[in-house]
Amino acid sequence: MKRILILGLLFFFTAFITEAQIIDPKKALKNEGENRTNQNINKGVDAGFDKVEEGIGSLFKKKKKKKKKKKEETEEQSTDQTSEQDPDASSNSGEELAGNEDPAAKQPNVQWSKFDFVPGDEVIFEDGPDIMEENGEFPSRWDLVSGQVEIANVDGENVIMFLDGAPMIIPYLENSDEDYLPEVFTVEFDMYTPKDGNRFQLYLTDRKNQRTSESQEFQIRPIRVDAPGNITVEHSSRDYTYCENGCWTHVSLAYTKGKMKVYIDDTRLINIPHYEFNPSGITIQAYFASAKDNQPFYLKNVRIAKGGVKYYKRVLSDGKIVCNGIRFDVNKATLKPESMGPINKVFQLMQKQPDLKFSVEGHTDSDGDDQFNLKLSEERAKAVMDQLISMGIAADRLKYKGFGESQPIDNNTTAEGKANNRRVEFVKFD
Repeated sequence: MKRILILGLLFFFTAFITEAQIIDPKKALKNEGENRTNQNINKGVDAGFDKVEEGIGSLFKKKKKKKKKKKEETEEQSTDQTSEQDPDASSNSGEELAGNEDPAAKQPNVQWSKFDFVPGDEVIFEDGPDIMEENGEFPSRWDLVSGQVEIANVDGENVIMFLDGAPMIIPYLENSDEDYLPEVFTVEFDMYTPKDGNRFQLYLTDRKNQRTSESQEFQIRPIRVDAPGNITVEHSSRDYTYCENGCWTHVSLAYTKGKMKVYIDDTRLINIPHYEFNPSGITIQAYFASAKDNQPFYLKNVRIAKGGVKYYKRVLSDGKIVCNGIRFDVNKATLKPESMGPINKVFQLMQKQPDLKFSVEGHTDSDGDDQFNLKLSEERAKAVMDQLISMGIAADRLKYKGFGESQPIDNNTTAEGKANNRRVEFVKFD
């Protein structure tokens, strides 16, 4: 029975397999045609999608390229505007400030003058100190408030050296007990901060002779200034490592009927529109000076000057600008950085008045040989003229001449008189 059942099953499967292997030719032809048609349709669809994708890709590429081109045009336009509006881009007169705006948007052209200091017209106190000052003696143009201060020679120049005891000095003036600072004045000096040194303090009162509760203390470091009223401003491009081994710093202060500005080298740090105190005198202190710790502080080129009339008004009234704020290296025609303040003002005036022409004329005090002074004054006048030409003023609008010591406007017997005689004049010509 089992054998019959097994044989039956074998017969059934054999018949099934045989039936499965037999293919109907018509049915097979039909299936093959459908398959090929589907394949062709798929290929056509794929090709169509490829074209669509290619077109979309090209579209995006064109947009991206167009956007890039537009950005380049915007940048070129901004560059052109800068060239036209800021011909003094290489000088210290200003900077461009750019925001992070959409490149496709119009970029603003912002001009920011960070150094606009111009010294006062008339020097009322000046101390180098003089080359005749004796080394080791107290500086003769000053009075002592506290501590130890002496004359020293540093790198071939006489300087005022602050040693010990929180040293503090004031200008030695006959009227020091009175308010001797006018409504418009400037103060300048060079200070040396030693390695690991702290700061100078500048007080706008006489701490010995003028009794007042207003100290008006400005704490001055090479990297920051602290002003009265809890105002602190740090130098934007200096950090704590700056001056870590000691350095010289040029300090400038300008006061104009309540407006106060303080500069470190060629950068303005303090700009107070309404200074709430009344400046009446000058006191300078190096509180942390210490000879024991080999930390003397140095001071030189102190100048207090009075007033100032705008350059254009001077040209209209006098036909010339008398400028004693343009400084040079000793016995050389090399411009000092702080000279750019007044030079920039003359440059701006000549830009606004395209018909204005100047003869740049150099003058010296009476110290030294006459012929040397004459040659030096010519070289200095030419240096100023060349600077203006390099900034964009046409050469045919300028000429130069030197007069040496032959045309003094003050005496040559005092430091202040000599300072007023050392000047550059811009004389109008047709």
